[in-house]
Amino acid sequence: MKKFIIIFALFATFKVFAQQKPQYTQYIFNQYLLNPALSGIENYLDFKAGYRKQWSGITDAPQTSFVSAHWALGDNQLWSNALTSFPEQTGNPMDRNYMQNYMSSPSHHGMGVTAVLDKTGPIKRLDANVTYAYHLQLSNNFNLSAGVAAGISSISLDVNALTFDTPIDPIMNRALINQVKPDLSIGLWLYGARMFAGLSVQQILPQKLSFTGDNSYNLGKEAPHYFATAGYKFFLDDEIAAVPSVMVKYVSPAPVSVDVNLKLAFKDKIWLGGSYRKDDSFAAMAGFNIGKMVNLTYSYDFTTSELNQVSNGSHEIVLGLLLNNIYRVPSYIKMW
Repeated sequence: MKKFIIIFALFATFKVFAQQKPQYTQYIFNQYLLNPALSGIENYLDFKAGYRKQWSGITDAPQTSFVSAHWALGDNQLWSNALTSFPEQTGNPMDRNYMQNYMSSPSHHGMGVTAVLDKTGPIKRLDANVTYAYHLQLSNNFNLSAGVAAGISSISLDVNALTFDTPIDPIMNRALINQVKPDLSIGLWLYGARMFAGLSVQQILPQKLSFTGDNSYNLGKEAPHYFATAGYKFFLDDEIAAVPSVMVKYVSPAPVSVDVNLKLAFKDKIWLGGSYRKDDSFAAMAGFNIGKMVNLTYSYDFTTSELNQVSNGSHEIVLGLLLNNIYRVPSYIKMW
């Protein structure tokens, strides 16, 4: 009985100790998961599927699977400007000539869908959202987009994964095995040929979160997740580009989290990267493009917190597809 009550108390107050949404190492290459303002940022359908195993070696550590897809809406999806119409044999988003002749996208709409399944111990969470964004052409060089994501979060508790001091625990009669909550996120994204910057807030609707009808333990609630990110592209050589970026994340009452990233891309075919998360981990990342349609990326996190005594690090793999890529763009132009 006491053990079960302690577990429920931890569930009810877990927002004090950790974020409620899953975290990603490769978010820098799929900012769409964190910011709906990227919906339809390219003029092809961008599909991604990924899997993350966090803190390998720890029983019941978080495991996250996701799929996402977004695309531009309307007849302007075949934008006829320097953004997409460069000759395949002579130009690509990585060369200096492309950057010098870059033109911003015409104003347009975009939409998409996301589904994220996150499992930690006996708790499983499924977030499903539909997203929308409007991309405003500020000038010949910059766009500003605003987006919203709306959907549901299904949070469930697997009581069969719990153990009790007694065969039949009275508190089980008041257990709330599954809860479905509305979900809402908003975001802004400023982008050009060399830079990007964004702000977003996930889980902005205040929702109570508890797995028991006992009012003594109904202390939990969903907390908003705030993200701010920015990056810039530098050329080290005609065929080598470096993209440093930073992300600041805040989930009350946890401390502010800061990520610093660096990506090195070679001929727009293969890239290597690294990431450091303050007081938590540093990561190594790599990826490559297969033709004009497929890309595959992998990252490994080296834990630097006290968890490194029991954790073997975290693994993350992501498969990306550029569908309806009629201009045969070899890689992502604005998501680096």
